[in-house]
Amino acid sequence: MRLLLNQIYEYRKGVRSLFMLTASGGEIFQIRTRLEREGIDHFLHFVSDTKANIFFGRGPWVETARRIVTCPLNRLSPEEDFILGTLLGYDGEGQCRRYLTRRHRHDSLSPATERRADWQGATAGV
Repeated sequence: MRLLLNQIYEYRKGVRSLFMLTASGGEIFQIRTRLEREGIDHFLHFVSDTKANIFFGRGPWVETARRIVTCPLNRLSPEEDFILGTLLGYDGEGQCRRYLTRRHRHDSLSPATERRADWQGATAGV
């Protein structure tokens, strides 16, 4: 709960617009109750029956995260992971490096037919 209180403080001061906490058991209910009492937009993404990632912050940021996080975080595409990390306020250069590493790994594991060999071809003639 101490981390939550610090993140609520940062939210109120405008330090960041989106936060994520991982909680389990009764903590989930306590955090949700506190966020509702504070009037802070949030959503829970359950990892298991007893564990959840709780996203909270400014409405449009939370809604964007809700639309991106539709599977376990380790199953996000490199692009989804990059967007989520950026929304959460992680280091920009670190996010770029992480994206490039994940994209390279993803491309090397994907069959050639699934890769977009000519990405710009989709916009040719525009």
